[in-house]
Amino acid sequence: MKISKLGEFGLIEKVIAPEFRELVNKHLTGIGDDSAIIPISQHTSHLHTTDMLVENTHFLREKIAPYQLGFKSLSVNLSDIAAMGGKPLASYLSIGLPKDMEVEWMEEFMRGYKDLSEDEDVPLLGGDTTSSQAGIVINVGVTGEIDNQLIKKRSDARDGDIVCVTGDVGDSAGGLQVILDNLPQDQVSSKLLDQHLTPYPHVSEGIWLASQPAVRAMMDVSDGIGSDLQHILKASQLKGYVELEKVPMSLELREQAGIYQWNPLELAISGGEDYVLLLTVDPAGYEQLGRDFEAEFGRPLHAIGYLAAGEPGITYLKDNQEVKDLKEGYRHF
Repeated sequence: MKISKLGEFGLIEKVIAPEFRELVNKHLTGIGDDSAIIPISQHTSHLHTTDMLVENTHFLREKIAPYQLGFKSLSVNLSDIAAMGGKPLASYLSIGLPKDMEVEWMEEFMRGYKDLSEDEDVPLLGGDTTSSQAGIVINVGVTGEIDNQLIKKRSDARDGDIVCVTGDVGDSAGGLQVILDNLPQDQVSSKLLDQHLTPYPHVSEGIWLASQPAVRAMMDVSDGIGSDLQHILKASQLKGYVELEKVPMSLELREQAGIYQWNPLELAISGGEDYVLLLTVDPAGYEQLGRDFEAEFGRPLHAIGYLAAGEPGITYLKDNQEVKDLKEGYRHF
């Protein structure tokens, strides 16, 4: 069987996870959430995550500045710690580089990595460098810390929960379209490009949301709502309903979609790499949580659907009518 037939998560579930599940004791949380959880005391746990960026799969070298790539390489990992509600503590960087790379490229890459490290007070503590025969390969690991009572897992969702996101979705996918189609760059398209090339992780939002009793399950949007929500539904054994008219999209995405005949909803649902947080909320506490979130961060917490008992899967609704044949998320294989 080809790996492409299984896909990324099929590969993890059928080949990788079963081999190690028996080694994970009851106090640890391993493969299956945004970060591994390792208790270090009765009250506190460490979080560990790692992510890889591969040239020509995750980025095109000629289309992203080294500063942007350094920034993004750390950002996507900080987002995983944010998805658990944790505070990032340190990072580790391993990178494979072709032998003909210029030192100046690496200096700019590290400048972007350092700027985000300083913003979030996350020191780089180690890693590895090696030569690569097949383009740039970047692997970043991040450790974090969280109070055990505040950890937000994908399996914590409940029947009746409201599904929310912490910001607009689809901008990163719009920025990728600008790159792939070699579209002109102006003030509007540059906003989409910035979201794709230098996404900012919602670390502060994750820490704050973790402290709110109404918040249940949480993860980040890396592969698109259509793919990422499925993980919560599977882990919690629930069915999800997404109300498409409530999915938040920026004016810039809508404007560019109108000009270039994109389907903005498809980009918002399936595009990924927005790195906003996707969470489920106790309906009894949603109204207060929404008011408090807006007071804290100056923007709304967007409710986009709800959960119910049923076979895990997503039903898309528009004006209370089911919408089918909507592309649901990025596949890595």
